[in-house]
Amino acid sequence: MIKTAILTISDKGSRGEREDKSSEAIRKVLEKIDTEVTAYEIVPDEKDLISKKLISLSQTTDLVLTTGGTGVAPRDVTPEATRAVIDKELPGFGEAMRMESFKITPFAIGSRAIAGIRGATLIVNLPGSPKAVSECLEIVLKTIPHTVNLIKGKVEECGGGEKLKK
Repeated sequence: MIKTAILTISDKGSRGEREDKSSEAIRKVLEKIDTEVTAYEIVPDEKDLISKKLISLSQTTDLVLTTGGTGVAPRDVTPEATRAVIDKELPGFGEAMRMESFKITPFAIGSRAIAGIRGATLIVNLPGSPKAVSECLEIVLKTIPHTVNLIKGKVEECGGGEKLKK
């Protein structure tokens, strides 16, 4: 079971001016893997606050999924906040999401979403719109359990015939 936190980054959502439908989309996609959402928060687009929440959430979860703040608007700072707290960046997640999403919309190349590891936690930035969240999470979903197992040291072999330690 992958303990998961959802962190929504939205000025309007944090003030109660917009319903958070992106976290609902995340929860729906996560039903396809063995995961439990154990934490959920909404914060404004403030780099230091996002970083603090990522640090806190990574202490009690295996996976933190952020939604929002990955574009190019002046207040979009989620990638910067994430980069400030991760130990290792995993560029393949963002690259795959942009590449596959570009087949759906040319606007996908404007996403700056990143992923990385903090301690023993995988952090993945997702877009803010419910449709884009679902599409992007589906793209990387099969990779998440494997990556979490690798981070936790539970995979002996990679390359098609992976064996999990007991």
